[in-house]
Amino acid sequence: MELKLGDVQTTALIPLAIKANETQRKHPRIKDPKAVEIIRSLRIDTKPYDKFMSHEGVIARTIMLDRQLKGIIKKAPDTVIVNVGAGFDDRFSRVDNGRILWFDLDLPDSIAARKKAFPERDRVTMIAGNALESGWCKPVQDALAGKKAKPVFIAEGLFMYLTFDQIRTFLEVLKSNFPGGGILIAEQNCKAMQKSEKHHDTVKNTNAHFMSGTDSGQEIADLTDRIEFVEEHSFNEEMRKYSIRAKLFALLLPKMNDRWATFRW
Repeated sequence: MELKLGDVQTTALIPLAIKANETQRKHPRIKDPKAVEIIRSLRIDTKPYDKFMSHEGVIARTIMLDRQLKGIIKKAPDTVIVNVGAGFDDRFSRVDNGRILWFDLDLPDSIAARKKAFPERDRVTMIAGNALESGWCKPVQDALAGKKAKPVFIAEGLFMYLTFDQIRTFLEVLKSNFPGGGILIAEQNCKAMQKSEKHHDTVKNTNAHFMSGTDSGQEIADLTDRIEFVEEHSFNEEMRKYSIRAKLFALLLPKMNDRWATFRW
């Protein structure tokens, strides 16, 4: 499979490589056989995309978000979920209850690559579109017709590549197109990491750049009205369970890691 991806879209290879390598370990913490299949078909060297801290961070964020989504789905089995900036993510396979409706949204080049890797599946729709524009919203709106559960939007590995103005635009798109309310779970990059991006162990091997960072999810909520910051959890909470190195990182640099932040409107 050949890839033609933009600079930011290329960062999707980082979690893809990490999930593939983790899956092939003797005792994998997450299993993503699709990632293994894609990496093999691409025939790429995963070393530039799989370093210790990024590996542990991606595994932690995967475990944490899977857990959170499963909790939401348990309470609302007919939930409609939009994976914003989906890349090669296959979270649907891990959290599916046989009833949810799932949308994978990404830019056209990423969706074109994704369609080569993923078959058509019941209850899963791939949308090529810009998250900062309203054009992608109609099929999601149609899927929500007659449903009581509020839609869930997840943004993994996205906000750090957007400016605050772009994040504000995205929030406005959500509010205007889904006025009945919804839940947004978004990964947050810290300000210190934005300033020291050239030292990031894997992103430095791409042409992408961190465009924003926050010390608290409240900074995102403050970008516009009617967005409520609910809670956030550092990846350190999960990472420190697995290695001394991660425990030391959490102890010495508690604010340097990314966080999962939850918002609602």
